[in-house]
Amino acid sequence: MTKPSLTPPLAERRQHAATDHGITRQDPYHWLRADNWQQVMQEPETLPADIRAYIEAENAYFAEAFEEPHAALREKIFQEIKGRIKEDDSGIASPDGPWAYNSRMEEGKQYPILIRTPRDGGAEQILLDCNIVAGDDYFGFGGGDHDPSHRWLAWSADRAGSEFYTLHIRDLETGKDTGELIEDIAGGGVWSADSSAIYYSEYDDNHRPFRVRRHQLGTPQAEDEIVFEEKDPGFFVGVDETLNRKYIVIDAHDHQTSEFWLIDAEKGGAPRLVAPRVTDREYDLEDRDGTFYILTNADGAEDFKIVTVAADSPAAENWIDLVPHRPGVLILDIILLRHHLVRLERFEGLPRIVVRNLDDGDEWTVKFDEEAYALGMSAGYEFDTKTIRFTYSSPTTPSRTYDLDLVTRERTLLKEQEVPSGHIPADYETKRIFATAKDGERVPVTLLYRKGLKLDGSAPALLYGYGAYGMAMPAGFSVSKLSLVDRGFVYATAHIRGGMDKGYAWYKNGRREHKANTFTDFIAAAETLIELGYTSKQRIVAEGGSAGGLLMGAVTNMRPDLWAGVIAEVPFVDVLNTMLDETLPLTPPEWPEWGNPITDKAAYDRIAGYAPYERVAAIDYPPIFALAGLTDPRVTYWEPAKWVAKLRVTKTDTNPLYLKTHMDAGHAGASGRFDQLKETALSYAFALSCVGLA
Repeated sequence: MTKPSLTPPLAERRQHAATDHGITRQDPYHWLRADNWQQVMQEPETLPADIRAYIEAENAYFAEAFEEPHAALREKIFQEIKGRIKEDDSGIASPDGPWAYNSRMEEGKQYPILIRTPRDGGAEQILLDCNIVAGDDYFGFGGGDHDPSHRWLAWSADRAGSEFYTLHIRDLETGKDTGELIEDIAGGGVWSADSSAIYYSEYDDNHRPFRVRRHQLGTPQAEDEIVFEEKDPGFFVGVDETLNRKYIVIDAHDHQTSEFWLIDAEKGGAPRLVAPRVTDREYDLEDRDGTFYILTNADGAEDFKIVTVAADSPAAENWIDLVPHRPGVLILDIILLRHHLVRLERFEGLPRIVVRNLDDGDEWTVKFDEEAYALGMSAGYEFDTKTIRFTYSSPTTPSRTYDLDLVTRERTLLKEQEVPSGHIPADYETKRIFATAKDGERVPVTLLYRKGLKLDGSAPALLYGYGAYGMAMPAGFSVSKLSLVDRGFVYATAHIRGGMDKGYAWYKNGRREHKANTFTDFIAAAETLIELGYTSKQRIVAEGGSAGGLLMGAVTNMRPDLWAGVIAEVPFVDVLNTMLDETLPLTPPEWPEWGNPITDKAAYDRIAGYAPYERVAAIDYPPIFALAGLTDPRVTYWEPAKWVAKLRVTKTDTNPLYLKTHMDAGHAGASGRFDQLKETALSYAFALSCVGLA
């Protein structure tokens, strides 16, 4: 990679010390954390001038040193990816009563258009054109939900990237918004059965969703009734509904514990508790004819089981096993219909769909043949149906959407993802290999590369990882990845601990006191790629975002010699300081994931031992590209800013180090679909430059 000839900005060092557990740490870049950060989330223009000056200097340096010299390459990659996307593309209609609801994208436009047609066919009605309401700045669409009477549409948008949404009410008879607004909400927008009210969640002063209100249409928001309020700052609150629309569902949860409250969707009233929270017990529920079907890990069911209980006496002591716990078979999700229970499971690292007829107990499994693939299922709007929808793809196979008849077992192909510029699956190869971890565990790694690859170590590789919160990395199709693969890259996804790729134990052994496994698994994946001849040392570009950005920082500190480059998107790199700051939005809810360093000295020592910002050392680092969002409430902008500032004056190499901060976006980056593709193209241009292919 070409070394930048420009002089990078250096952040001012200011005295700041913090003492915890008798240990005093110096943090000279603490000043980059704006005291008014809550205000900045909603009003980015209020960022203090000295902080803005530094961040904008980093943006200017990145633009001049990398972005502008590689503009042609970035544009070429962007056009390639764009050429693989069908711009004028429609979804698949989902029936609900007299209507079928859908959305579509139009050529050249950034955002979706929501539509509906009569269920049995007829003229299309445009419900909401997001391209019209978006304006010219950031537009984070929060979705649109029609009411049970099909007269109203509640749609929401975030205008700053800070995840504060404003909910609008649209009259579907006139096609215009009524002017009634519910502002600064966290999410929700669930209709009452009579379409007269909307339930939604809102934030506390520290940007945590903690309360549910009921908004009666036609009344001021200030009069909205509080129906639920969470007192524990470590629990987030959301609101939803059962598929049969009998109950409004309030969910209070952290990452390992959940509690549900129900409101009768017709009668309203105060919420009713299902089962009180028990630490490390999770559950979720659906209703069928007065019986709750509950997905839970209760009673040691580590990989979850399904129980039933009478709706009028739902306490946990009354739960009866329907699908018992089977170690190694992780139940991911369920769909409950009037006559069928459908569950999505993961077995031996791959997903599968299992259907149970609730009338006679008969079960059968939907089978797939490829070595690695991604699978998802959705229920649609209707409870009394014999059909569900599922999507299937693999690294070589574009996404296919099917309707599955639960009675005849027939699959109907509804849509296959088109690649306008052309795609021949036979030109590519997908493999799943296993890396041997430090403690002997077998870590799955999914590979995609051009057929005919020589296993002589000459190929570059991009190794992607996440490894947190139990999130598994799907082995699905991506048009973007092909721009690297077609240039000779091996694209590898490491299914490391911290995710649930191999069951719940895979998650438990990658969190809290076992967090180091996440990092050593990723390093083992890289070393296995080298040993098998797929690539070689310093030919691997590592990539991860958010908690995967923590992974990037940790493995860069641990094994800087392995990487040709590192891409860290909204990276959670200042872990210790964030977990010590209980005023930040995610800190109390995150303690079950990482540990609480405020009260627990062992947790403090453990986090300090791997936190990337704390572990920056006077060593040679590979080229690094960090991306941030100024209004990001999840990984605050100052984490990557502090990390880069410290790296600049500490590292001993002359390799490129870049920070790009979106000044008008948050955790998800750019909002429009083409702007997102340009961001991907920029990261790929960096990856190519790291291995001499720019």
